[in-house]
Amino acid sequence: MIGDIFLEWADAYGDYVLFIVPVVAFLEASVGIGLFVSGAILLSLCTMLYSQGIASLYQMLPLAFIGATTADHMGFFLGRRIGPTFHETRFAKRYAERLEKTENLLQKHGEVSIVFGRLIPAVRSIVPIMTGVSGLPVARYVRYDLIACTVWITGLGLLVVGIGGLLD
Repeated sequence: MIGDIFLEWADAYGDYVLFIVPVVAFLEASVGIGLFVSGAILLSLCTMLYSQGIASLYQMLPLAFIGATTADHMGFFLGRRIGPTFHETRFAKRYAERLEKTENLLQKHGEVSIVFGRLIPAVRSIVPIMTGVSGLPVARYVRYDLIACTVWITGLGLLVVGIGGLLD
């Protein structure tokens, strides 16, 4: 039902529907918001657009990449700005268990955890801010985040093609 409504909307607005892709990618990677916006929404959206021939991977994946990296970098720079006082915020206290898992991941695997974290839904939106709080140099963060988003977008593309093929 929701799929039918979306397809009618997509048919009516054509190329403008593509602007939803970076917005959803941004939301699912954003600090705080990403805890409530599932990656399954982006996967479903892209699969629907792809399987119905509304958009190609070449159109959607770069937009998703831009949305995700923008949210990641905003989270990182927010973490650098707030610094260690982040742990005193209501958000940090409310999600202490997830933050602890993320900190353990960062301590155990260092920068590689930026790549791992992008692939784990429960910590995807928290890794950037925690990395910023840790004081990791910007250039190292950007390098690993671009690798992480490239791996993530490749996986998204493979899933879209695989699931889209099942729908045909």
